[in-house]
Amino acid sequence: MTETFELNDFYDLTLAADFALSPDGDRLAFVASEFDRGEDERRTSLFVVSTDGSDDPYRLSRASDAGSPKWSPDGSKLGFLAARDEDVALSVRDDSDDEDEDAEDDENGAAETGDDEPKSQVWTFDLDRGGDARQVTDREEGVREFDWGPDGDRIVVSARDPTEDQREYLAERRDGGPIEIERLQHRFDGKGFLDDVTTYLFVVDVETREERRLDDAYGGGTYEPMAGLQPAWGPERIAFVSNRTERPDDSSAMDVFTVDPDGGDLRQVTDTDLTAGAPRWSPDGSRLAFVGSDATNWHVPTQVYVAEDDEYESVTASLDRTVSHASRLRWLDEGTVLAPIADEGSVRLARCFADGSDPEFTFESLGDYRTIRTFDFAGETAAVLLTEPATVGDLYAVDAEELAAGEPTRLTDLNGAFEETHAMPGCRRVVYGNDSGDEIEGIAYYPSDFDPDDPDPRPLVVSIHGGPVSYDAPEFKFEYAYWADRGYVVLRPNYRGSSSYGREFSEAIRGKWGPREVEDVLAGVDHLVERGWVDADRTFATGFSYGGITTGYLVTSTNRFAAAAAEHGIYDLRSAYGTDDAHKWWENDFGLPWENPEAYDAASSITDVGDVETPLLVTAGSEDWRCPPSQSEQLYVSVKKQGVPSKLVVYPDEHHNVGDPDRAVHRLEQLTEWFETHDPGRV
Repeated sequence: MTETFELNDFYDLTLAADFALSPDGDRLAFVASEFDRGEDERRTSLFVVSTDGSDDPYRLSRASDAGSPKWSPDGSKLGFLAARDEDVALSVRDDSDDEDEDAEDDENGAAETGDDEPKSQVWTFDLDRGGDARQVTDREEGVREFDWGPDGDRIVVSARDPTEDQREYLAERRDGGPIEIERLQHRFDGKGFLDDVTTYLFVVDVETREERRLDDAYGGGTYEPMAGLQPAWGPERIAFVSNRTERPDDSSAMDVFTVDPDGGDLRQVTDTDLTAGAPRWSPDGSRLAFVGSDATNWHVPTQVYVAEDDEYESVTASLDRTVSHASRLRWLDEGTVLAPIADEGSVRLARCFADGSDPEFTFESLGDYRTIRTFDFAGETAAVLLTEPATVGDLYAVDAEELAAGEPTRLTDLNGAFEETHAMPGCRRVVYGNDSGDEIEGIAYYPSDFDPDDPDPRPLVVSIHGGPVSYDAPEFKFEYAYWADRGYVVLRPNYRGSSSYGREFSEAIRGKWGPREVEDVLAGVDHLVERGWVDADRTFATGFSYGGITTGYLVTSTNRFAAAAAEHGIYDLRSAYGTDDAHKWWENDFGLPWENPEAYDAASSITDVGDVETPLLVTAGSEDWRCPPSQSEQLYVSVKKQGVPSKLVVYPDEHHNVGDPDRAVHRLEQLTEWFETHDPGRV
């Protein structure tokens, strides 16, 4: 007997996230998120499982936030990042040399700052000897990223390294002092107001914890707060990304560099034409693969590049498809890179060849309704995190020889009881034409008791993805399953502007946001009404980020929907410039607002807000610097002023997401209540 979905069922989910295969491919370490209902917290722990499927996962840690697992080259140790209380081995050090240790702390940046919250550091489990994790780094500002050296005795980390003056300024800021900024990129979502502290790479001895700063290996630029330095230690050299242009905060470029582990012989690999990332050395270190996007046009598909002998070329250009959200590359051998490619609303693994041969898609057993969220490859094993509309998400392994067509071995059953006791949704891909003669694809979810071949019309929620250069694929999300269980059909349209359908399809909206997205969403609604799936009078629309922006376009151009919810969006592009963290994105798409005001106004739904008659829920995060809350306030007040039913929900301290589980549940509760309140079929 199945249970009805309840909002609090969200707390029962266990969500797998990042993972890493051991060097021989026999074990998989993974991070799983679980929810503490009493404390309203998401807790992440590390697990390890054999890739032959012979046993259940065992928990390595119960830390509140473990992440970024990486195995040492010999597989004896597992490193990870966590903000935990200080390792007792550090807190009970011999006090006989206090003066020397204090001086060393000052030199290494580990002096007391008055900030009692633990910072993210590198920890390691010794899996041969057992015991608790050992803290390796002790950086004042924490560690953001790390990678193992080829011999396993050293790691490379990226960490902020303030000068004495900067340290004093940071302490004053923590005590409520004024914010002083001279940077063009003055803030970033999730980071708040920025400062001038430089992030460097450090090489750290795992046993002694001694570290050395690589003075020429430092970060910078508009995208560093989001991208980091992404260090990758190969057989001989360390690769990383940075922006070294004359005005780093006024450039979207991220170049690939390499440096000797001793800090010498810095080399620039790319020519400042790409936003590069995810560098990965070939096994012998002779080649370097990386992901690259056009530095000024984000609609150009992100591609896989291979660098060798001071030259680099795309090895996926012939596909006209983008690297997926995972952006992870793995070498199968010295000449072949395995990459996740987004292809028409699916993620497919592709073999990409360093000699420039056309890539080959693999893993054909994936099918049309399973989505790869991320993957790894080591030894002779590939691991994937798979989800589908009726499966929350589990880890699988497949031998390299069977990668083309083999059925993977399931390694986890994280939500089996949940899936068995709940009526999971059905799902179909739908393809329809718009008024411009284009084919648009959407992912449709429907109730378990709904027969798509002999339908009875249901209410519809159109859920519009963000980006806009993104895409929807068949996957499990609690909100879609919840709505389907309440009798809704849910449509997720991959409107023009979406990636995974080629450059021309995505670039159709460049600098001209609004009309095409509206046309494609409305065409999807019409299509489902014509198929008899949807009651034309009971349609609702919502979207987050760019989906919120599109919802703004919808309610200012049509009264088709019984109610709508615009979440964390932007509605007045000119006033957004300089108040968000995306000044380069605006410039790359629209130019500068004082040079091209007409384009900004044409793409701003606020200019047509007088036409809104649709009951509108508007949401925002109070600390959202991607889509500032002032944008939502503008839209809400403008609609409310006209007497249109409207409501504003602001989540304190939230960035461009809704992170705490209680707030995630509250968000879904608010959306559902808004739709049901204004549903003519419920009156």
